[in-house]
Amino acid sequence: MAPREQVTKEVEVNGVRLQYFEQGSGEPIVFVHGAPHDLRAWEPVREIIANRYRFIAYTQRYFGTKPWPDEGKNYSVATHADDLTKFIISLNAGPVHLVGWSHGGVVAVAAAISEPSMVRSLILYDAGVLSVLPAESPEGKIAREDRAKMFGPIGAAASENGDFTKAAKLLQEIVFGLQPGEFSSVPEYLQTVLVDNARVLPLMFAAPPPPIVTCEMLRDFTRPTLVICGENSRELWSLPSKAIAKCVPGARQVTLKNVGHDGPVRDPAAFTGAVFEFLSSV
Repeated sequence: MAPREQVTKEVEVNGVRLQYFEQGSGEPIVFVHGAPHDLRAWEPVREIIANRYRFIAYTQRYFGTKPWPDEGKNYSVATHADDLTKFIISLNAGPVHLVGWSHGGVVAVAAAISEPSMVRSLILYDAGVLSVLPAESPEGKIAREDRAKMFGPIGAAASENGDFTKAAKLLQEIVFGLQPGEFSSVPEYLQTVLVDNARVLPLMFAAPPPPIVTCEMLRDFTRPTLVICGENSRELWSLPSKAIAKCVPGARQVTLKNVGHDGPVRDPAAFTGAVFEFLSSV
């Protein structure tokens, strides 16, 4: 699917200007992209969501194509989470239905726990919140080993000759469960997004650990929560997703069939269907 021309807006948040796009009307749903992506990652679901809700997607600090406000010294989940809460406040949109995918899910969880008044409901897709799994637990060890297994080759490719575009393509192949050299099978618009955001990889590798989120903390989170995971998603995402669903009171869990980490792109109808069914009862 090739995205139509979007007219993006900008808002100043924490001293930086964030780009965002909105469409539709009704209850606001804010979409938080993963890494290394930007607001264009949500293109396959935009029209479907906007037919029923106010679709809002934004590009997090350091992502996208705009010049950075600095050399990247403030890149962290904590920074992105604070930006997210301030972004919602700046639009006078809260409380919102908050949707986070992958890294965006980690950011969304951190923001939701910090400022629950900004959140009407929380929807996560493959959110790799590793801290919810104790490091000494069997699941914690498996998920962390899977993360190391995934990022090891990417870091090696990046450090070998500083080619972060090549590393970003390799990352997408691994994340989406593709064979080596199959980056060209990724939708063309998403290839562009990946190449545009390859420069973020050094910041990702050097980032400090995300804020600690434990099961005990999630037990105090009372907003309606939906946890979605791809049937073929890696243990890095599937194991934390299962834990989050068990920890948050009343959380619902949905598994999208025949997809992995690429669920919102691979099967937008199934993804949005799960979202709509959940929101119909919130």
